[in-house]
Amino acid sequence: MLELMIILAATPIGNLGDASARLRDALEAATVIASEDTRVTQRLLAGLGIENRPKLIALHEHNERQKAAELVELARDTDLLVLSDAGMPTVSDPGFPLVAAAADAGVEVTAIPGPSAVVTALAVSGLPTDRFAFEGFLPRKAGERSRRLAELAGDRRTLLFFEGPSRLAASLAALAEAFGADRPAAVCRELTKMYEEVRRGPLGELATWAEGGVRGEIVIVVGGAAEQEANPENALARVLELAASGTRLKDAAALVAAESGLSTRDLYEAGLQARKRG
Repeated sequence: MLELMIILAATPIGNLGDASARLRDALEAATVIASEDTRVTQRLLAGLGIENRPKLIALHEHNERQKAAELVELARDTDLLVLSDAGMPTVSDPGFPLVAAAADAGVEVTAIPGPSAVVTALAVSGLPTDRFAFEGFLPRKAGERSRRLAELAGDRRTLLFFEGPSRLAASLAALAEAFGADRPAAVCRELTKMYEEVRRGPLGELATWAEGGVRGEIVIVVGGAAEQEANPENALARVLELAASGTRLKDAAALVAAESGLSTRDLYEAGLQARKRG
């Protein structure tokens, strides 16, 4: 008996020519598709010349937790194709609760790989690719965003963020303040589309450039922090800075230990002693 499954399928992030043969075959064969926006899926089917008209079920950030159990049960009776508007489902897009529920229920999950804005931006950024981390969207509120960036400022990996055009200038300014205006970065917009642009430079310059207004889908790529010789006094000061911004002292010690190579326990104990001294 053929085992039924949930199929996560990557869709083009802009250029329909990037649709894989496997994606086309899956769209032609699907009886049910759970998609982030059914209207976008209908346009995808039409744009790719797919004659199949499967049942479309909306699966988005507002209903995915409620829908997960229902869709897992549906996948016991038929293969369920899962699509986001662009790129791979679950990666800053709906799908994670469904995959988690399927794993718990013993329902098989597979994927049709394909376009990724994250990997594409990293590849064209001109910044190191050997170690990187995807951070999704930065918090909207300035205080939360500052705390997040304070935690990341010493990370030596290349960092990637999604951002919308209306928030780009503010986010770049916040990055420049937290990481330093000279930290190398790239703004990649409209990847694979007609007006694709990759703007490279220091964060301070990019923040000034973005004040003039930027359109399109955007990925920010930021170079990692330069490796520095561990200084216990500076490391303790950073632990206390993170703790003052709202990070638990133990978590702050662990973060700084990862950045500096110093002992988490020593930094935590030093932080406790510093607090006692007031």
